[in-house]
Amino acid sequence: MDLETVMKELEALGKERMKKMYLSNGAREPVFGVATGAMKPMAKEIKKDQALAEELYATGNYDAMYFAGVIADPNAMTETDFDRWIDGAYFYMLSDYVVAVTLSEAPIAQDVADKWIASGDELKMSAGWSCYCWLLGNRKDEEFSKEKLREMLQKVKDTIHDAPERTKSAMNNFVGTVGVSYVPLHEEALETAKEIGPVEMVREGKKNSVLKSADDIQKQVEKGRIGFKRKYVRC
Repeated sequence: MDLETVMKELEALGKERMKKMYLSNGAREPVFGVATGAMKPMAKEIKKDQALAEELYATGNYDAMYFAGVIADPNAMTETDFDRWIDGAYFYMLSDYVVAVTLSEAPIAQDVADKWIASGDELKMSAGWSCYCWLLGNRKDEEFSKEKLREMLQKVKDTIHDAPERTKSAMNNFVGTVGVSYVPLHEEALETAKEIGPVEMVREGKKNSVLKSADDIQKQVEKGRIGFKRKYVRC
């Protein structure tokens, strides 16, 4: 498929209800409103096509940018490519659920995520922390440095209450993901979550959220899901 064909297919799949939902969460025009599940048949046909993914991402259309992440080849992307994608990610559904997800399947994932976490930029930081969530929820525990993750937990504890709003959410998810998916630090993550306590996240135009990673971890304990790993990251 070429760019024009894919864009026509996406437009045909768009629903007004989904478009309104995406817009209410921060998407901006152009957007068709395609449900992610509706993209699967086209994704199955295309599989991976990095050149097409780059063309789609460059359109600025939310649905096209999301689909770009679905068909991208993370192994073919360089640090410069990921930096370009995060620079184009203008709200959290792109930074955390497209760019971070795609990065998590690349061999350079941790190095790039570490750089973004240290950047001081809200959405880059959010994407960096989110990338670790996707990594921890999919890769074997042995692929991570226990000491590094312990230091990251400490960083969250020290800075989360003063972090930018979207970064707060990603940091909270990181603590929860360590507590659930990285068994060697389960107890420490739970204790860190308790020490952090509730985290208020201000959401523009919406009611503020109160994040409670300790409760999130405890719910998974009760369900017997400690050690949970996803088989796939991208849909």
